[in-house]
Amino acid sequence: MAHTVFTAILEREGGAFVALCPELDVASQGTTVEEATANLKEAVELFLECAGPEEVHRRLRSEVYVTRFEAAHG
Repeated sequence: MAHTVFTAILEREGGAFVALCPELDVASQGTTVEEATANLKEAVELFLECAGPEEVHRRLRSEVYVTRFEAAHG
């Protein structure tokens, strides 16, 4: 079984966390960071299991960068 490392971007929304895998544009959520990450992993695995190779190739982004920057305000 092949394994690939994907990115998880998490954001708090109210009392929950939304998790996004930007490489495949797959999202999930959970009440904790750990739950949201586990749910995202499950959603990505289900997507990879069900989607055809063409769909995976069409959606897959091979270069994703997550960074922070400072912006002036006020």
